[in-house]
Amino acid sequence: MKTFQRQHSLLLIVSTLLILSGCKLTKPVEQAARISTPQNFADQTDSTGIAAIQWKSFFKDQHLIALIDTALQDNLDLQMAAQRIEMVRTNILIAQGALLPAVSAEVSGGGRKFGDYTMDGVGNYDTNFSENIDADRKIPLPFLPDYFVGLRSSWEIDIWGKLRAQKKAAYHRLLSTEKARQAIVTGLIAQIASSYYELVALDTELDIIRKNINLQQTAVETVKIQKEAGRANELGVRQLTAQLLNTQSLEFDVQQQIIQAENNLNLLLGRFPQPIVRGTTLEQVFPETVSAGIPATMLRRRPDIQQAQLDLLANYSDQQAAQLAFLPSLNITAMLGYSAFKSNLLFSPGSLAYTALGGLAAPLVNRKALKAGQRRAEAASREALLAYNKSVLTGFQEVSTSLKKIENTRKISDLKRQEVEVLQQSIATSKDLFQTGYASYLEVITAQRSALEAELNLTNVQKEQFLALIELYRSLGGGWE
Repeated sequence: MKTFQRQHSLLLIVSTLLILSGCKLTKPVEQAARISTPQNFADQTDSTGIAAIQWKSFFKDQHLIALIDTALQDNLDLQMAAQRIEMVRTNILIAQGALLPAVSAEVSGGGRKFGDYTMDGVGNYDTNFSENIDADRKIPLPFLPDYFVGLRSSWEIDIWGKLRAQKKAAYHRLLSTEKARQAIVTGLIAQIASSYYELVALDTELDIIRKNINLQQTAVETVKIQKEAGRANELGVRQLTAQLLNTQSLEFDVQQQIIQAENNLNLLLGRFPQPIVRGTTLEQVFPETVSAGIPATMLRRRPDIQQAQLDLLANYSDQQAAQLAFLPSLNITAMLGYSAFKSNLLFSPGSLAYTALGGLAAPLVNRKALKAGQRRAEAASREALLAYNKSVLTGFQEVSTSLKKIENTRKISDLKRQEVEVLQQSIATSKDLFQTGYASYLEVITAQRSALEAELNLTNVQKEQFLALIELYRSLGGGWE
């Protein structure tokens, strides 16, 4: 009796020490403060930004809206993202299952031959001579069969919250995956809109090039007539003809760019190459005012920032679970079924058997695997914090760049438009002077080349202005509704 009491006291002491040592591990994990953000974007005072506008209202071109609708239904990247969400969702089911008892049905059979000079061998042999057992209870010798039909159960009681922390981590990762899908949506809408405006700009470039081809063909015919009249020479004819050939080659180059842009856009739409129905440059309306809102709104709307925040919470829960793994775990195992060493007696009432066992178990020696898991969780948590800070910095950088780009391209566009008007007037002036002999063919070529380059540059600046607006809309978190 005294021996039992001493063993019981020793068990209580060991258990208490385990619990006390484990409690030190459950202290909250300290993390560095998240990055502090400015209260406003530069030169922005309006609290309502363009990201609050739904994309069907933000874009005015009905052709573009139809393309985005198609992409949201058929884009392959979005469909793959949906499947990734379903895969992550199963982790929650696994974590929920870990909180509940595991019950399995079992049908098993086997046998064993004990040595004649062992306790089991001697005991079985001697038992068969007892007068207290009947024929059904006699042990088959020398080979002892073992049959079992029933249920087995195991259950880890989550007394410290380790399993709940794992479930919480799985839940945050599911939300993070959903935010990743939303980020794909915002990126897809922005990419389709950018590709669409590039196509429209290429159409405008093609019209400009074809208009200049007609002008240059007229110039070549004029200089040929003047050559016949002795007012020009072969050099002028060749120079103007070379310029015409160069412009004609630009036409085919732009046509190829249009085909490539259409094919890239069709890939985003999840379909085979086909013509893209689109509007013209004149149909595109740029808003008079553009507002970015306040940074707090961007932090709530941008899916990638929200994803980074959820990843941070998931890694924090993982770190808590890794710490709680050092504490004693309470496991309960149970069995209920029929067990017998004779198959014909397996389902008799006397073959009913059941067991129940519960116990605390804690790692004492060689805890390197647990320590490694804890360190890995701590490193992952710190990395998640840095990733969150980086996503915030990236968001501010993208918004700031887009705002300045919109402002500067607006100014450049005004100046380029004036330049085009001046150079178009210079073409008419150079023609008149050339026909009257006050200007050379080189001046005509220079005027036409400069006007062509200015018109193409104006088209490119207008395109960049729309691309900057789309990028600002995406960087503020607009489009994922």
